[in-house]
Amino acid sequence: MFQRATVKKNERALLLRNGSFERVLHSGTYWLFAGTDQLRVETFALEQPALTHGLAEYLMAQEPAVVAAEFVQVNLSETEVGLRSENGVLVEILPPGTRRLYWKGLVEVSVQVVDLQAGAELPAALVARLTQTQLRQRSVTGLTGVLQVQVPEGQCALLTVDGKVERLLTTGTYAFWKYGRTVAVELVDLRLQAVEVSGQDIMTRDKVSLRLNLCATYRYTDVLRAFAQLQKPADHLYRELQFALRAAVGTRTLDELLENKTVIDEVVTTHMTAKLQPYGMQLESVGVKDIVLPGEMKTILTQVVQAQKQAEANVIRRREETAATRSLLNTAKVMEDNPVALRMKELETLERVAERIDKISVFGGLDQVLNGLVKMR
Repeated sequence: MFQRATVKKNERALLLRNGSFERVLHSGTYWLFAGTDQLRVETFALEQPALTHGLAEYLMAQEPAVVAAEFVQVNLSETEVGLRSENGVLVEILPPGTRRLYWKGLVEVSVQVVDLQAGAELPAALVARLTQTQLRQRSVTGLTGVLQVQVPEGQCALLTVDGKVERLLTTGTYAFWKYGRTVAVELVDLRLQAVEVSGQDIMTRDKVSLRLNLCATYRYTDVLRAFAQLQKPADHLYRELQFALRAAVGTRTLDELLENKTVIDEVVTTHMTAKLQPYGMQLESVGVKDIVLPGEMKTILTQVVQAQKQAEANVIRRREETAATRSLLNTAKVMEDNPVALRMKELETLERVAERIDKISVFGGLDQVLNGLVKMR
């Protein structure tokens, strides 16, 4: 006829008679009269304050006095978000439409209600709390409904809500509610950026196919205007560089390009300056990295260069031969009028001949060597 039930100090219990709620049991020992009824006592640890039981909806609807005495009730509308704290520490973000009960007693539960219609951006104080909670051992649950953004130095962020550009975010930390709206943030680098246009096969005016690689640097001057008019400004810049490169190469011959290699840079710079200015972008520098010729054209140019160099070498050789001949003629004229100079030339020749002879036998004295050994005819 009687049943004994014990509830610990850190517990609460629901007494069910024949499956229906009867009352809440606090800590202690109870003798419960059952009679012919079926009694069941379900205990809950207060360390986990949330009431996860099928009777939660019944209690909120039919037992307001019990709910007010034993629970902290959360009843959010479709335009409200709850910030649940335990003992003053934020632990959970409750989505719109949440209906829950939390036990009173061991853990002090408080819920702050935030109106989503007030705006998508979270207050700075709440953003700071969310940032601090990431360093704790116990993280905040329910962050899937919050978009957190960190904008580093040298960059900005383009905030879009429901497909409409709202504003530009400067360096700092931000957070936005994602409930009931589509929030997107795109980081934009304000520093000098580089883009390469590689492997462009272009035909010159004289029908020579060239492969060019071009490198350019640019920066944003007005981010809002750039993204308001262009879906992807970087892709637009790349396409315009392709068009400018084709305009610079396709209207000139190969010889013109090889003679003045900076003409491509000048034409591309002029073209891009006019094209980018209305879109809030600025080209800082541009340059052709390399020009690749086809194999047969390389052979032809090599032969041309070789022929030019051989012709230059022949001209230099003939000029030197002419100078040498003129020098010999001048020397001969000097020797014709000066016998002493002629004799000195003979002795110089004799010295060179003697350097290649291992042994010399002299007969008739030194005068015979000087006068008889070498004769000029």
